[in-house]
Order: sequence, then C-alpha cells, then structure tokens
Amino acid sequence: MSRYFTEDHEWIEVDGDVATVGITEYAQSQLGDIVFVEVPDEGKELSKGDDAAVVESVKAASDVYAPVSGTVVEGNSDLADNPALVNEDPEGEGWFFKMTLSDESELEGLMNEAKYQAFVAKL
Repeated sequence: MSRYFTEDHEWIEVDGDVATVGITEYAQSQLGDIVFVEVPDEGKELSKGDDAAVVESVKAASDVYAPVSGTVVEGNSDLADNPALVNEDPEGEGWFFKMTLSDESELEGLMNEAKYQAFVAKL
C-alpha cells in the first residue's frame, strides 16, 4: 500500500485498484471536535479537486476534496452515527470514502509522508 497527501490535508492510501481517502491528523486537530460528516454516494464520479465530502466541527465546516479522479465505491457509513471517529482515528477508522482510480498518474502530483510532514512543519 502507498499513502499520499495533499496540501489540503487529505490522505489517500492505494491498495491495488482501490484507494481510501480521509483527512490527516493535522486537519482534524485544526477543526476540533467533529460533529457531522457527509460522505459521497457510491457510484459518484469525481475529478481531481472536486468537492467530495463535507466535515463539520464545533469550529467550522470544511470541504474534503478528491485527491485524484475516480469513482466512489464506498462511503464510510460509520461516520453518520459516530462522526467523532474522525477525531479518534483520522488516518484509520475515520476514513471518508473509497474509490477506484481513473488515472493513476495523478498520484505523482501528491506528497509522500516525509514531504507532507515538512509541509505541515512550515504552517
């Protein structure tokens, strides 16, 4: 599995032809207590940079963008009943959606973990 990061603080982990997408530890720490998450429906076509999901916290609402283009194959239904999963485990059980990739070359424009950590350190 390969994990990549965006400047908008999404992570994407690719396993075969399916990628899992969520927000980073840094993003959830900036948002505070998550109170609502809206994930995309199965079958939704996303282009890189599209608004894919919405996360609301006690501080703010924020869009989650598609880090790459593809088709949603699953939304994390656990987040409807327990949006706090994003705070508890943002880079694990708090994932937002899974998608198939339509253009793997789009991954090349994303950061690896070391580059992302360096990026966050400058914020």
